[in-house]
Amino acid sequence: MTELAAEAGITVRTLRFYRERKLIPPPRREGRIAWYNEHHLARLRSIAALLERGHTLGGITELLAAFESGRDVGELLGLDTAFTTPWSDETPVRLTPEELADHYSGDVTAENLAASLDIGYLAVDGDEFVHTSRRLLDASTTLVARGIPLAAVLEAGRAVRTHADAVAAIAATLFRTHLIDPPTGAPPAAREIDHLSGTLEELHPVFQTVIDAEITMAMDRRVRAELECWMRGERPDGDAERADGGGCTQGGGGA
Repeated sequence: MTELAAEAGITVRTLRFYRERKLIPPPRREGRIAWYNEHHLARLRSIAALLERGHTLGGITELLAAFESGRDVGELLGLDTAFTTPWSDETPVRLTPEELADHYSGDVTAENLAASLDIGYLAVDGDEFVHTSRRLLDASTTLVARGIPLAAVLEAGRAVRTHADAVAAIAATLFRTHLIDPPTGAPPAAREIDHLSGTLEELHPVFQTVIDAEITMAMDRRVRAELECWMRGERPDGDAERADGGGCTQGGGGA
């Protein structure tokens, strides 16, 4: 016990107190000899880190119990409300099969339903469908009404989802790299959670502004490039990776 206390940087009296509070597991015993190992030392170091971050011994006891029982430690720390507040304000829409068919002018096929379920646009709830977003439902309805097949709309939606996830990953990496302290092996204290939550809330409209500005400027570039091709009687090459909207190919036939 003396060696363990010294290595952990605490007194033997403190170690006994932690044992009484069940903050560390009991040692393995062989007769009258108590054996401690690296797991006990790691637990003591975790307790020290939590205390430095402002947690009380009572709170640490609850956290450690959560680790051992598999409970959601993030919930105990308040991370569930601080970091999972939705950024989107999408409104789900419940639809009967008949209402869903009316939205897409009879273009609801088994293949399109399967694609919508796979992407996550639709879910099944009893005898009804639930669309994840009123805005996306209205947008897709308009596109189909203007003559774009629902299958093509869903294929485009899947591609947009992939790129949106990539953009979100860039934003998350930027936030994590420059605004969150490197992990120390211990959960963040309550004051750190409050600070990060406030920072996220503040940056929410900033990220939205950047994305909206970039998308609208990209659309300007793409439309301008395609119009130039059509004016020359050529076909846009459809190179989605080019920042200038892509080039033209010969022999496409103008509009």
